[in-house]
Amino acid sequence: MTLNGSLVQKIGNAIMEVARNKGSTWWYTPHMAAASRAITERIPLVDILLEVRDARIPLSSACELIKHHLPSSRRIIILNKTDLANHIQLKEWLKYFEEQKCLVFGVNSHNKDNIKELLNFLRARVRELPKIGHGDQTITLMLVGIPNVGKSALANSLHQIGRISAAEKGRLKHAIVSPHPGETKNISGLKIASHPSIYVLDTPGAFPTEILDADVCSNLALTGAIRDCLVGEVDLAEYFLSIFNLSDEYKKWANLSLSGADDCSELERRQKRQYLTDHTQDFIVNKVRRTLFEAVSSFNGNLRNEEIMLRLIKAEFSVLRDAFNLPPDSDDYVRKVAAKLLNLYRTGRLGHYTLDLAPNNN
Repeated sequence: MTLNGSLVQKIGNAIMEVARNKGSTWWYTPHMAAASRAITERIPLVDILLEVRDARIPLSSACELIKHHLPSSRRIIILNKTDLANHIQLKEWLKYFEEQKCLVFGVNSHNKDNIKELLNFLRARVRELPKIGHGDQTITLMLVGIPNVGKSALANSLHQIGRISAAEKGRLKHAIVSPHPGETKNISGLKIASHPSIYVLDTPGAFPTEILDADVCSNLALTGAIRDCLVGEVDLAEYFLSIFNLSDEYKKWANLSLSGADDCSELERRQKRQYLTDHTQDFIVNKVRRTLFEAVSSFNGNLRNEEIMLRLIKAEFSVLRDAFNLPPDSDDYVRKVAAKLLNLYRTGRLGHYTLDLAPNNN
């Protein structure tokens, strides 16, 4: 078994153990159970169901709660976070869902033009509903999905783009957006269009009572759908590096060089000193990219071998400590490197990855 496979099993087993503990405060909590019941009761009352999935894990992020609800004509799959996914794989997934006769739309909820396209797509689907025809009619769409796939961000963006009058601008209501899973607590409605009036309902994320597939667990954990504390940031960062090292993403940074790094103005040098430990700064990100490129490109060995891959990952953790400007005597540098690395991966600054491969590419 490769290191990648070993880590998948390790992460999957940790999550499945938590899921089996019915008293856990981190998995299928009483609040999530209540939210799931509320969503299930509301489904028959809405006109169109929008199942939001993470474009990086189109299968792993499927919502089991709605598996047996509504025909496909009233259910649309929204692949969110397309800006973080591999673009070639994204096209394959869109093609796959279309071949399965599913309505599907890929979107980046932070891109206004993309949201306008989605809103026009949704309006067209609303016009196809059998009972449309009365001007005073109200149509409801409901966003459903697992935690942290971006439902609230999507609801807010649709609301912002869809508002049509100054009066509505004055009394905006927003859904709570958080990078942490499980922050949405209640079902809330936001208006996104008029003539007819269209409202989108934002709902809390819902997991099944248990997940028995280690690959699904690992994909959910790495993309941030599950809280890091269930697995541990170090294991997740190692899992990411095992994927990164076998990809071609690092090759895009071949032209990044350390030369000229110190050839900058006094103002730029002061800013670098001020933000020396802020890993989100461009100069830090570029340093991390250069460091990873040099580590992988200069490494010799069969990375399909577990011991060899682990040797490279340990070397990467060591050099990343310097790239992130962590003190050399830091006792906790491995965890700190892992946390910073995961953040850069999850925000797309270390490349674009699709963890679930489209069926015709397996």
